[in-house]
Amino acid sequence: MSNSSEYRSKIEGQPLFAEFNSEELTELLDLLDPVFAEDGEVIVKQDDRGDCMYILVEGEARITHRRAGRAIGLGIIRPGDFFGEIALVDYGPRSADVTALGKCTLLKITQATISALAGVYPTAAFKFLIAVGRILVGRLRASNQRYVDSLLFPVDGKD
Repeated sequence: MSNSSEYRSKIEGQPLFAEFNSEELTELLDLLDPVFAEDGEVIVKQDDRGDCMYILVEGEARITHRRAGRAIGLGIIRPGDFFGEIALVDYGPRSADVTALGKCTLLKITQATISALAGVYPTAAFKFLIAVGRILVGRLRASNQRYVDSLLFPVDGKD
């Protein structure tokens, strides 16, 4: 990677890498491939098979789910956020589109990346997977709370 020090300054201290020491972060950055997306470019497309995850380093991206001719905005991804992690586990279809809002710089992580990291710094690979798990659990808790709230407090006062 040509600009690993530039990327380092942008991801250091992010929750995904909070437990990494300097050597581990350097090794990981050396294994990652930067990906660049222009405004309006679809980074991942819903229903396409996935084989990697991405960390957004610069810019913003919109998450959109499509069904029955409708597009539902699910959120905005900002620097330090990641997406596509489910594909690392099951290589299944993407659950939503992710579209660049302006120019974006991302770092691509594959299973091969994690395996290579584990070969040199097994503890770093473990730290990475645990961090992903913790963040996913936080997302699941928030999603569960929204679901429960929607059952207990219906929209527009409808029961």
